Amino acid sequence: MTMTNSMLINGIQVKGDGEVFSVINPATEDAICQCNMASVDQLDQAVAAARAAYPAWRDTPDAERSRLLHQIADRLEANADELARIIVQEQGKPLALAQMEVGAAAGWTRYNADLEIPEQVFEDSDSKRVIGHRKPLGVVASITPWNWPLMIAIWHIMPALRTGNTVICKPSGMTPLNTLRLVEIMNEVLPAGVINSVLGEAEIGSAISGHADINKVIFTGSTPTGQRILANSATTLKRLTLELGGNDAAIVLPDSDVDAIAEGLFNSAFINMGQTCAALKRLYVHESQYEAVCEKLATLAEQQVVGNGLDDTTTFGPVQNANQYRQVIELVDDARNQGARILCGGSPSADKGYFYPPTIVADVCNGTRLVDEEQFGPVLPVIAYQDVKQAIALANDCSAGLGGSVWGSDTEQAGQIARQLECGTAWINNHAEVLPHIPFGGCKLSGVGVEFGLEGLLEYTQLQVINAPK
Repeated sequence: MTMTNSMLINGIQVKGDGEVFSVINPATEDAICQCNMASVDQLDQAVAAARAAYPAWRDTPDAERSRLLHQIADRLEANADELARIIVQEQGKPLALAQMEVGAAAGWTRYNADLEIPEQVFEDSDSKRVIGHRKPLGVVASITPWNWPLMIAIWHIMPALRTGNTVICKPSGMTPLNTLRLVEIMNEVLPAGVINSVLGEAEIGSAISGHADINKVIFTGSTPTGQRILANSATTLKRLTLELGGNDAAIVLPDSDVDAIAEGLFNSAFINMGQTCAALKRLYVHESQYEAVCEKLATLAEQQVVGNGLDDTTTFGPVQNANQYRQVIELVDDARNQGARILCGGSPSADKGYFYPPTIVADVCNGTRLVDEEQFGPVLPVIAYQDVKQAIALANDCSAGLGGSVWGSDTEQAGQIARQLECGTAWINNHAEVLPHIPFGGCKLSGVGVEFGLEGLLEYTQLQVINAPK
């Protein structure tokens, strides 16, 4: 498979002027492609192209923008196998999960294509009519991470385009190839300059967040990077949507049916090898069921087949990159040194590749690094609690507030407890489910703003009030 390694600016393929970097397959540690980072001058060119394309795209009839997004979804589906295989090679996830990512990306595109913003009527009296309508912001910059590289790009780009903005897309340098191909595919449908791609890391990210001609930045990634974007954007007061780190807690209530919930708990924690912002990352279980839950989770973990995502038998791929791999090893080793029980896994593979088996860690508590820090990998700490009030306090004892969940047979009681969790989304007997029509965002250090649904769409617009006498 030939990998696209060129940026696309104003409809033209462009090689970056900056340093060369390699894209690494995490299953083999081999370089699969080399790319060049953009220079700041090339970023300026991309912004100029997006700004030049903006007036015509802003004025494109709403129905036409919707039609073009559906056409993009058609093209995603037509290229689904290629996109999925690129994802596996640069991100590592099993092919079936990559195929799901591409299918969901097409579905998310269609959902945004059909979204409409209603006119708001604030007053319609005998003397005046006051209405609110929504205008696009201008140029939107998307900065995406390496865990769901295609899906998150779609989450950023499609609502921006739907509302009449033009876009600069900067993918992670660890997983740029599917996004570069995505932008190519979109340029088969869209006018030149409406969607552009640039490559780069800190220098380009800083130039984006401080750029006077970029009107909004949407970023998914770590809290420290989000804080830098927020600080750097202050001089221009650009709009921001920041979906940042999470350390999601789940509480298993004493009335839970352990057999019924075990698979849901496991899948919520280890989706994408645990490399998901809203994955379950801390599990609090009542002491009466603690050993039973730990045993069930360890059994499920040991059933996984760890390997290259392109192998048919693989159910569990590698950690995506060397730094994250080392972080997982360090956190588990620290817990082990403090007396934790490693119920399964707990050691990296001796084979080539960033393989770490799904690992269940028992007999840990708040104050252990594995509990306090977001592991963002294939490890789940399980913490015992004595009463529900204590569990709520332990779950909320965290600077992050992305998601949380409560698991139990009495869903009304679970709902009352869920409302006490300090997080943007609280699930009942579920976790990590995000849907295109339901707003999603965090509190505390997990971000600013929301994505998805009408509320997410409105983040790409400016409200203008028209106050007219009759």
